[in-house]
Amino acid sequence: QVQLVESGGGLVQAGGSLRLSCAASGTIFRLNAMGWYRQAPGKQRELVATISPGSTANYADSVKGRFTISRDNAKYTVSLQMNALKPEDTAVYYCNSNGAQGTNWGQGTQVTVSS
Repeated sequence: QVQLVESGGGLVQAGGSLRLSCAASGTIFRLNAMGWYRQAPGKQRELVATISPGSTANYADSVKGRFTISRDNAKYTVSLQMNALKPEDTAVYYCNSNGAQGTNWGQGTQVTVSS
């Protein structure tokens, strides 16, 4: 059974930085595409960034140049470095994996950016 556990959320002022991490277990991590999604109150869940098994990254236009996704296949972790945060980045951030065991989600971590 795939398990994804996020950490690193919190409250930060606009312009600040946060780093989210997601620890995976129960899967052959290096074969999975990994991603971060977010859901703000009253809005649909949206893609933030994805990273392929070969470490090709893809970003939503709204975060390009500010966020960086990375993975460590030895540690079974995927991270999201978030810089120059804006109040509109406030949301619950979810870790996502896609692989032979299907699509799996973490429980989410809250990120709140104050103006």
